[in-house]
Amino acid sequence: MGNIQYDKEPKSDIAFIDMKSFYASVECVERGLHPLYTSLCVMSRADNANGLILASSPTFKKVFGKDNVGRSYDLPFNIQTRRFNYYVAKRQNLPTNREYVRFIESWARKTLIVPPRMSLYIEKNMIIHDILQNYAPKEEILPYSIDESFIDLTRSLDYFAKRKNISRRAKLDGISEQIQREIWKATGVFSTVGMSNANPLLAKLALDNEAKYTPNMRANWSYEDVETKVWNIKKLTDFWGIGRRTAIRLERMKIYSIRDLANSNPELLKQEFGVIGLQLWFHANGVDESDVRYPYKAKSTGLGNSQVLHKDYYKQSDIELVLSEMAEQVAIRLRKAHKKTTSVAISIGFSHTAERSSIHVQRKVDPTQNTKVLIGHVISLFRSKYNGGAVRNIAVRYNNFVDEKYAFISLFDNFEQVEKEETLEKTIDDVRERFGFLSVQRATVLKENSRSKARSQLIGGHAAGGAGGLDGLA
Repeated sequence: MGNIQYDKEPKSDIAFIDMKSFYASVECVERGLHPLYTSLCVMSRADNANGLILASSPTFKKVFGKDNVGRSYDLPFNIQTRRFNYYVAKRQNLPTNREYVRFIESWARKTLIVPPRMSLYIEKNMIIHDILQNYAPKEEILPYSIDESFIDLTRSLDYFAKRKNISRRAKLDGISEQIQREIWKATGVFSTVGMSNANPLLAKLALDNEAKYTPNMRANWSYEDVETKVWNIKKLTDFWGIGRRTAIRLERMKIYSIRDLANSNPELLKQEFGVIGLQLWFHANGVDESDVRYPYKAKSTGLGNSQVLHKDYYKQSDIELVLSEMAEQVAIRLRKAHKKTTSVAISIGFSHTAERSSIHVQRKVDPTQNTKVLIGHVISLFRSKYNGGAVRNIAVRYNNFVDEKYAFISLFDNFEQVEKEETLEKTIDDVRERFGFLSVQRATVLKENSRSKARSQLIGGHAAGGAGGLDGLA
């Protein structure tokens, strides 16, 4: 069969479980609404035109044609008035006839727009993981994101499905159905399961390309399905690990489909992409030798922080205030890791109204973990490139670490002063570790456009809790 001797490849029984529209489903259940049939979206900063759509229910996606991530200004209705937005319709080539306008406005009026509650989602996630741990030990469960997890059921399969006259494929399906049912009973959230009696890759492909569209929200892709299912994935970009740029490079090689990729010359792929080319070829043939119990851990080469500001920042002093706060926050993490950085980088993204290209700049520096020094580098980098414009996104990153014991010695250094600053910073770090980040703050935290206090109350960059928001009419 195909290019691979599958009988010599490792086999494991994997379920890849995805909570269907997780954030939106949780919000529906909390309101006593059906998560599949309610139009609801979770939106951060819904009080302004740049509100970020973090998640949306299946009905919301179907009605308004939007994926999870987007901006409120891209919706075909105004989130405040719930009236049809003709400007957006024209920009997106949407119909503007009376029937369509009525359809959109009707759904807009009964759509719920709610703020994120990250602590609630984490609480539900923990309940779900407790359920998964009833079927496999912790080391055989790999969280892929807050709403997705791989679970290796190879060793558990015969324990939970004791009948000997059914196949491992049938056993895996039965246990996956049982897990779906338990998650729904405990949380009210529906889940989709990609399964494979082969490897994690095929389980992920089964979820993305079939399970999401089946009535029972389950599908199994194993080695025997490679030619009929994997090779028939229509678009290159629908395949795991292939983005738009990779697809363009493959098409230049006359590779237009996964079938073409699987049957191409692996040596030519290696010449074009390096080892990644070989990995693409193996994946297209359904081969993945990764193990859920031993996930790959990328070597950390840097620390950073980024944020989307809650409004456009026009004043340079306000932008520099936020940059300074972020430089300090990353410096604290740097000291906690017992490292010094030798490279400082910043990224500045402008408001969509500014029509300016983003700023990306970095600089090599002497090894340091000193907050004052790092703030100086960050502000200097910013001033070297910024010449006006409304800013909406900011990122600060330190790279290329050395051990904190490493230092350049200069005759001009005041060693007593350096030692004092290091002791002070360590003391402040210890106090914050014990009593919270806000226990010791600079006076600038009281300024109107400071973000330190607001950011310290977020989880994952979003509000920890708080019901309500811009609830539409039910």
